[in-house]
Amino acid sequence: MFENPAYAAASRAILMGGIALLALLLLFCILRSIRGPRVADRILSVNMAGTMIITAIIFIGCLQGDTSIIDIGLLYAMISFLGVVVFSRIYRGEYWSLKRGEQQAMEREEEQAYEEGLHSDGDD
Repeated sequence: MFENPAYAAASRAILMGGIALLALLLLFCILRSIRGPRVADRILSVNMAGTMIITAIIFIGCLQGDTSIIDIGLLYAMISFLGVVVFSRIYRGEYWSLKRGEQQAMEREEEQAYEEGLHSDGDD
């Protein structure tokens, strides 16, 4: 990257430190995706892990001086984006099906109460 050996060594050390920091933060993202507590937290941690992996790929490409590795990082970014969109759609579908199930259960309880005469018809 740099012609001056001092600058080249410094930039290499910074990139290696960045990769090590990303690896540590990636561990925390994996723990968050396992522990949750909600599905939204898991989706967010998977998205964050994908972003960190993309950054690490680009750092590795800069270290090696190979621009084709940066193209691989861009390809991974597109795949990661699509994965998060799919996870979000699945989560949204599950959420709405649970909501519909709860609403139907409440309607059945109301109908059952009405049939048993436990409803209030305003004559009280």
